[in-house]
Amino acid sequence: MKRFLKALAWLVGIGAGLSLLAGLGLYLLLRASLPQGEGRLSLKGLSAPVEVVRDGRGVVRVRAATLEDLFFAQGFVHAQERLWQMEFQRRVGQGRLSEVLGEATLAQDRFLRTWGFYRAAQAAYARLYPEEKRVVEAYVAGVNAFLASGAPLPPEFRLLGFRPEPWTGPDVLVWAKMMSFDLSGNWEEELRRHRLLARGISPERLLELLPPYPEDAPTILRAEDLRLGLKREEAASALLRLAPPRALEASNNWVVAGSRTVTGKPFLADDPHLGLGAPSLWFLMALEGPGYRAIGATLPGVPGVVIGHNGRIAWGVTNVGADVQDLYLLEEVGGKGYRYRGQVVPYRVREERIRIKGGKEEVLKVRETLYGPVITDALQDPPQTPMALRWVSLDPEDHLLMAYLGINRAGNWEEFKEALRPYSAPSQNFVYADVDGNIGYIAPGKFPIRKEGHTGMVPVPGNGEWDWLGYRPPEAWPQVLNPPEGFLVTANHKVTPPGFPYALTYDWAEPYRAERIREMLLAKEKLSLEDMKAIQQDQKSLLYRDFRPVLELLSPLSEGSRAWRERLLAWDGTMAAGSEEALVFALWYTELTRLPEREVGEAYWDEPRYLLKALKEGDPNCDQPETEPKETCLDFAALALERALDRKASLGARTWGEVHRATFPHAVLTHTPLRRLSDRAVPFGGDRYTVNVGPFDPVSLRMDHGPSYRQILDLANLEASWFIHPMGQSGHFLSPHYADLLPLWARGAYLAMGLGPGGRTLLLEPGR
Repeated sequence: MKRFLKALAWLVGIGAGLSLLAGLGLYLLLRASLPQGEGRLSLKGLSAPVEVVRDGRGVVRVRAATLEDLFFAQGFVHAQERLWQMEFQRRVGQGRLSEVLGEATLAQDRFLRTWGFYRAAQAAYARLYPEEKRVVEAYVAGVNAFLASGAPLPPEFRLLGFRPEPWTGPDVLVWAKMMSFDLSGNWEEELRRHRLLARGISPERLLELLPPYPEDAPTILRAEDLRLGLKREEAASALLRLAPPRALEASNNWVVAGSRTVTGKPFLADDPHLGLGAPSLWFLMALEGPGYRAIGATLPGVPGVVIGHNGRIAWGVTNVGADVQDLYLLEEVGGKGYRYRGQVVPYRVREERIRIKGGKEEVLKVRETLYGPVITDALQDPPQTPMALRWVSLDPEDHLLMAYLGINRAGNWEEFKEALRPYSAPSQNFVYADVDGNIGYIAPGKFPIRKEGHTGMVPVPGNGEWDWLGYRPPEAWPQVLNPPEGFLVTANHKVTPPGFPYALTYDWAEPYRAERIREMLLAKEKLSLEDMKAIQQDQKSLLYRDFRPVLELLSPLSEGSRAWRERLLAWDGTMAAGSEEALVFALWYTELTRLPEREVGEAYWDEPRYLLKALKEGDPNCDQPETEPKETCLDFAALALERALDRKASLGARTWGEVHRATFPHAVLTHTPLRRLSDRAVPFGGDRYTVNVGPFDPVSLRMDHGPSYRQILDLANLEASWFIHPMGQSGHFLSPHYADLLPLWARGAYLAMGLGPGGRTLLLEPGR
C-alpha cells in the first residue's frame, strides 16, 4: 500500500488543512467528533435498551436482550470508535481508494478490481444462511444508525472532503475476503518460482535455493496424534509489485493440558502476527446476549468475536498457509478465448469503472475464465500468455461468518467442530481448550483436491488437465483431541507428519519459533501463567544458534571484526531491544542474505537453510566478481561482518532497539505532515524467527508486522486471563485511548481479560 500513497500530500489539500488546524476552532471541532461514551442515545432499529460499558482503557462490554440488538450495538460501537478504519477497509476491498485519494492508488485499485474481491463478497452475501444474514443485517443497521445519528465524523473525512455512504451486507463480507488474501500467499510463491525458472535456474537448483521443510523438524501433529510427497519473468515481477503488502507467515499459539499446569486446567496462548498500523487491527470487546457470551478480539467491520473465550471454551488461531490458490497459463486463441479441453472457450468480459478524485474515470476490462479472473489484465503491459487465478475465496458461496458465530456459542469439542464445518478460508490452526480440561487442534478449510503430479508450486497450463477435483471433507481435516504429549504448538510450521494422506502445502515457515516454544514448554514439569507470558515474550534467537558455528570458523578481516566475533560468540542470542550484540548479529545476517543476489535477482534472500548449506559446503555465489582472488563462502561471511560493522557505524546506533522500531503508520496521514499526530513507533527486539517476533525491512530495519494481539487464558479461572493489542481502542488521534495501550504492549504487559476500573455507561434506547 505504501508505494501507492506517497503522492498523497498534495491530493488532500494538506496546506489548507494545516492552516485550519492551527486554529482553535478546528481543534475543538475535531475534539467534538470523539464518540459519546456515557448517557443515553435514542436509535431507530433497536427493540430494547442495550447497555454499553467502557472501562478506563476503552475496553467495551455490550449487553442486549436479543441477538439482533447485540450485533446492532456492536456495529454502532465499532463505527463510533473506528469508522475511518472501516471506511478505508471497505474501499480497499471495493477497489475504490482512487475516488478519495486520487491517482496515487490507481494501480492498486486496478489490481483489486481485477481479482474481484467485492464481486465475491456480493455473491457470498446473496447465499448466506438466514441466521448469518440476520446477524449481518443487524450489524449493518448499527453502523448506519451511527451514520444517521448526527454525530460528527472522524477527522479523516473532513480532511479528505467526503462523507461515507451507508453500509451494506457485502461491505461486511469484503473485509473477510481481504483478510483471506492477506493470509493466502501461495500465488506469490508460484510467481516467485515461475520467475526464477524463467531466469534459467534449474528445478534442482531451485530446491537448493528454496529448500523443502526439513524432515527432522517438528510438525504440529505427530503420527501418534493421527493414529496412523524472459517475458514470463517480467510479468511475474510486475504482478508481485502490484499486490498490496501481505502479513508474513508469523503467528504463534499453543495449548497445554491440565496435567502440565499448576492449576490442573488447560492454558491457551495466542499471538497472531499481522500488519501494524494506526489504529490497531483489533478491538477488544465482550458481547453478552441470550445464549451468547464471548470476549476477546473483534474486527471492526465484522460482527462477533474472532479470538477469545465464551466462558466454556477458549480458542486461538494462527495461519496454516494452506495452498488454496492456483495460477493457470492460458493458451489464447485469436484474442477472444482460450483453449480448454480441446475447445475454444470465450472469455466473459466485465467492465470495471474506476472513478478518480478530480473527475476522471478509467474503464478496466477484466476477462473471466472457468478458473477465475485473468489477473494479468491488471498490468499495463500484459504478457502474451495470460494467467488466470483459481482461489477458494472467490467461490460464490462462503460461510466463514457462520463458522465464527458458531464458535462463539459452542460449549464443547463436538459443538466446536460442528461450528467449523462451513469454514472456508483462510485456513487457520485452531487450538482449543475447555473448562472440563480438554485440549484440541483442528485445521478447517476448503482444501483443493489436485490431480496427481500437480503440486500447486508453479503455474500450470489452463487447458483442463490440471483442474481441481473437489475439496477435502471435514472428516479429513487435520485434527486431534487430548494428544498424548499433553500440549500442542502451532507457529506456521508444518502441520502434518510423514504418512499423512495429502499435502496442505509445500511452503511452510521455518521451524525456529515452534522449536523454541517446545523447548520452553518442556523445560518444566508444571507450567504457570507466568511461564506462558515468558514464552510469549521470549526473544532468544535459534537462528543465532544455527549461525554461531559459521562465526567460529570465519577469519576476521580486521581487529574490529575480530573483537566483535568474540563478543558474538560470548552472547546468548537474545535479540533484546537494548542489546548491541543483537544489532550486530541482525546486520551480519542481513548481509549474508545478499549471497545469491546476482543469481536470483533479489537483493536479500532470507532462506536460512540455503545460506547455512552454502556457507558450510560452498556455493558459486560466494566468489566476488569485482575482486581477483577467488573467495570462499567463509571469506564471504567475513566480508559480510565487515560490511555489517560499517553499516552500524553509519547508523550511529549502539542498540538494536534504536534502529529496530515497531512502526504504526496511519494508512493515509502517514504521508502528510499530520503523521506527527497519527503515527507511533517504539523500540522493539526480536527478529523474524524469535517467538516474540520482530521481522524487519532489510533496508530500513523498521518493523511493520508483529504481534497484533496477545492473549493468555487460564481455563481454571477465565477471569484471571490476559489480553492486549498495540495502540489503543480508539481510531481518533485526539482520543486518550488512541495509543494508551502501546507502552504496555511494548514492554510485555497485559490487561486483565474483562472490564477494568473507571467504567462509563452508555444506554442505547429504541427510537422512532
